[in-house]
Amino acid sequence: MKKIFCFGRKKKKDPPPGSTASARPAGAYELRQKDLSKLHRGAAAGDLAQVRRGLKKHDIDERDKAQQTPLHLACANGHVDVVTFLVENKCKLNLFDGDNRSPLMKAVRCQQEKCVVILLEHIADPNLADTGGNTALHLAALVPNTFLAGMLIEYNARINAQNKDGCTPLTLAISEHHEKMVELLLKKGASVHA
Repeated sequence: MKKIFCFGRKKKKDPPPGSTASARPAGAYELRQKDLSKLHRGAAAGDLAQVRRGLKKHDIDERDKAQQTPLHLACANGHVDVVTFLVENKCKLNLFDGDNRSPLMKAVRCQQEKCVVILLEHIADPNLADTGGNTALHLAALVPNTFLAGMLIEYNARINAQNKDGCTPLTLAISEHHEKMVELLLKKGASVHA
């Protein structure tokens, strides 16, 4: 069943020494410091001063080896001040990383509610889809996080969007037995026939 939801990756081994993986939220990136620029390291660590210094040498939307932008890293780790700084300095909100996920998708997957709100308020697209066709609302339904799902719907996420397997967020919530999510989606107008 995991393959249907596009989360069917093999379990990863313990992170290598020198990585920042030990204190990361569920769904966050596994990072190796040596693979990151100072700008990316600052964004991943929530070090706003380092991000500011990094912007003197690097583009705000520069990508690392895994195609992650500083915004992806700050969102995945819940660094609200860094996210706010990057957004206010006109970074691109809808770029995909190497897993074909936008910063909004990473923030939803990692349940970084404040980051999601900032991105949505600055017009991040809630309807972009990853390689499996899952939108941010699909991810919120799987997590499950009703606050995030409600926010996404409020900002025009397509409630009946189908992923490549034909599953809607409601279908996923039902299959995972997330009752509160099912209730929310039905209340917000999700089609039981989709």
